[in-house]
Amino acid sequence: MRRPDLEAVVFWWRRTAVRKRVVVNLADKAFSGVLWAKRGPLLVLRDAELLEAGREPQRVDGEVVIERAKVEFMQVLAGGGG
Repeated sequence: MRRPDLEAVVFWWRRTAVRKRVVVNLADKAFSGVLWAKRGPLLVLRDAELLEAGREPQRVDGEVVIERAKVEFMQVLAGGGG
């Protein structure tokens, strides 16, 4: 039987990065932006920039939706709220 109160305590860390500025690193590129939501297997970034090696950051209109399975790692930037 599930205990919602226990799940809230055990998984409190899952929401700590939401509404904070992050860098989501993929195998071939990265995105910088505000982590707006985590929806099942997806991450939603707003106010995002595409980061690629050897190029200037490029602003991205709208929201960026990334599959969690494709994320190598994510960095939460200090003091970077949305």
